[in-house]
Amino acid sequence: MDTSQNEIVELVQATNVEFEGDMLHVALSDGRRVSLPLDTISWLSWLASATSEQRANWSIEPGGYGVYWEELDDGFEVMHLLNVQPLA
Repeated sequence: MDTSQNEIVELVQATNVEFEGDMLHVALSDGRRVSLPLDTISWLSWLASATSEQRANWSIEPGGYGVYWEELDDGFEVMHLLNVQPLA
């Protein structure tokens, strides 16, 4: 069976979100945990500048494809987390 990268990403869902200082941790349905430093990922600057209370008020989108912060009116899709390039 030939499964493309996009199909794999579509099958993976977010199941939990945690913060540790300025690190974002997202648990995925396949058992992986993606951890990103908020201060070095430019497209997460809105989350880096949020308060702890704002960060804690997240919800997983239906189907688990993304995470959304209603108070911040922003969020991201799991596929974007999985496509982040390593720092050089």
